[in-house]
Amino acid sequence: MNSTRYKEKFDTRASEWIGDMTVWRLKNDPDNKEQHERLLRNLRKVMRNELTPRQRQMVTMYYFQRKNIPVIAEELGLNRSTVSRTLKRGRDRIQKFLKYSF
Repeated sequence: MNSTRYKEKFDTRASEWIGDMTVWRLKNDPDNKEQHERLLRNLRKVMRNELTPRQRQMVTMYYFQRKNIPVIAEELGLNRSTVSRTLKRGRDRIQKFLKYSF
């Protein structure tokens, strides 16, 4: 009975502990900081040089402005499927170029 009670408490705290460690590592791990900065630098380059203007616009709206596909479609006067396909092509191009950045 004690082991069951201990396991429940441990499991609850374990999920909090993992979150705490993740936050700590993001803030304090110097290697991660350098990788993160390099990734952001390369992401900016890929968006500027490799995406079409339309892909760049939609990726910015979706990921940075946090607008959903129906909102983007309405604002740009496009079909939702057009927005979805354009986002997919943009993500694929970003992934293609960033996979070599580490």
